[in-house]
Amino acid sequence: MSFEDLTPIVRALVPGLQGTVTANASMKPYSWFRTGGPAQLLFEPAGEIDLIEFLRHIPTDWPVMAIGLGSNLLVRDGGLPGVVVKLGKPFGEIELLPDCQVRTGAGAPDVKVARAAAEAGIAGFTFLRGIPGAIGGALRMNGGAYGGEVKDIFVEARAISRTGHVLTFDHAGMGFRYRGTGVPADAIFVSALFRGTPGKPEELLAAMDEITRQRSATQPVNTRTGGSTFANPPGHSAWKLVDQAGCRGLRIGGAQVSELHTNFLIASPEATSADIEALGEEVRRRVLATSGVELHWEIKRVGLAAERQ
Repeated sequence: MSFEDLTPIVRALVPGLQGTVTANASMKPYSWFRTGGPAQLLFEPAGEIDLIEFLRHIPTDWPVMAIGLGSNLLVRDGGLPGVVVKLGKPFGEIELLPDCQVRTGAGAPDVKVARAAAEAGIAGFTFLRGIPGAIGGALRMNGGAYGGEVKDIFVEARAISRTGHVLTFDHAGMGFRYRGTGVPADAIFVSALFRGTPGKPEELLAAMDEITRQRSATQPVNTRTGGSTFANPPGHSAWKLVDQAGCRGLRIGGAQVSELHTNFLIASPEATSADIEALGEEVRRRVLATSGVELHWEIKRVGLAAERQ
């Protein structure tokens, strides 16, 4: 499937654009599942000002979605109409500040932020080693793992609105909740300030190594997967519910429930996004039937279903 080429319109509306724009860009390289259709327009801004100018000048009815590393993303096979903003290296800076503070761009990988903090003797960040994504997604989802959450170290965040206005969110303004926030869905995080506590680098690095060991032993980390598929329902572990429903190893098309960790779905090279989503929905159906508990997707599913042949 292909969409109308929006690049001539963008070039006319934003003549000073510095970043790159690509029409009908394959999204497969930007999703850890390596499935899905194209983005109508992929924009990779050269920096914050470039992003602001772009958003201020494009039509307000164009859908816009930001992505980071694509670890928690399922792009449907029909592709994404509108604009996908990819926050890359210009948003990957990590700055160590006094008082155990760390300022980081939204495109910085969580693991790099965790390591920078550990090497600087700043405690509180090691849990980020267990989140396979970038800071922007961690902010959006109040990402958490191994006993820590973003809200525990958060000070403030900077974002750009859909119309190109700069927004600043303090702790209360974020509206943190389990695997989510109250920030408007169309706001694009560009940076954040965190604060930890004093720690010993050798102990923090050892804790990160232990998280790495645990992940390798219990999760399918070297496969095409999207991380945890479902949020843990109150009082339950999603993986246990999936396992008790008899879904370990369940397959639909090229998608399979992991044998190692049942809250992970794995895509074979032949898998489609439709396979993955259908498998997830079948898991949800079986869990509801066996336990009475409704699972909710943690993976972000976006785009259009493929047209039937």
